[in-house]
Amino acid sequence: MAGHGKSKRRGGAVEHENEERWLLTYADMLTLLFALFMVLFSISSVNISKYQILQQSLKAAFSGSILPGGRAIMQSGSESTAAHTPATAAVPSIVPLVPTPTARSSETTGAANTPAAQAAKAASAKPMSAAQLQAALDSMSASIAEQDSFVALQKRLNAYAKAHGFANRVQTVIERRGLVVRVLTDKLLFDSGQATLQPAGQPLLVEVAQLLNVDKTHPITVEGHTDNVPIATAQFPSNWELSTARATTVVRFLISRGVGAGRLGAVGYSDLHPVASNATAAGRGLNRRVDIVLMRLNPVPPS
Repeated sequence: MAGHGKSKRRGGAVEHENEERWLLTYADMLTLLFALFMVLFSISSVNISKYQILQQSLKAAFSGSILPGGRAIMQSGSESTAAHTPATAAVPSIVPLVPTPTARSSETTGAANTPAAQAAKAASAKPMSAAQLQAALDSMSASIAEQDSFVALQKRLNAYAKAHGFANRVQTVIERRGLVVRVLTDKLLFDSGQATLQPAGQPLLVEVAQLLNVDKTHPITVEGHTDNVPIATAQFPSNWELSTARATTVVRFLISRGVGAGRLGAVGYSDLHPVASNATAAGRGLNRRVDIVLMRLNPVPPS
């Protein structure tokens, strides 16, 4: 019986088998893996130089011999190569992942064509003069000073509300439009369904009036808000009349405490601007409120 790696021929002579034939398959596998990794590497960060390196590497891998003395997978100058490879390989164009300006949506294009956008583009296209630069610096300084004054007023009013037991009924918020003093009306300013100012809320409004007079240049808007529970009385046929009457009542009180009438305005919003859900009693209580807004005169400063 013949041993492993040997076979008998008819004449009785023993011939050794080629036990290194697996090297060809192994070398092919390594070549394909190398090509795969090169493709993955080039895809991860595509640019012209890497694409050319990949092209040359693949060409060298598939046109060179695998083992010394072996045959190439694709012979250079063969019919297949000549048919599918141009004389000068052109690198295909790479489609950018980030949209170009020409690929923007019509909405973005329309926004860019607005007068404000065109003015900003024109201003950035030419250098600013010394006067324009000074005006921009002055505007920024005024915005920062205004923001600081809002913060100081907010801290002072919060301290007053906490000291007098109003902390859960008064909220101050600095918004884009200005400093908002939000006062819940129930059991503080007004009785339910009424627009007559109650004595309990008058000391708070006196403090608010003093704070509003610290800087007498800012306009003030007093907003009346209600919940969504309908009202239909002879005095207030709807929440529109009720919210407006409450706003004007607060305005008249502020005027009596020295706030300039020319700075003040009153508006009623009914139940259109809730700050909480009207589905619960607690939410409706938060929506019944009066907002006293100290309006900004300057743009919001950068944060």
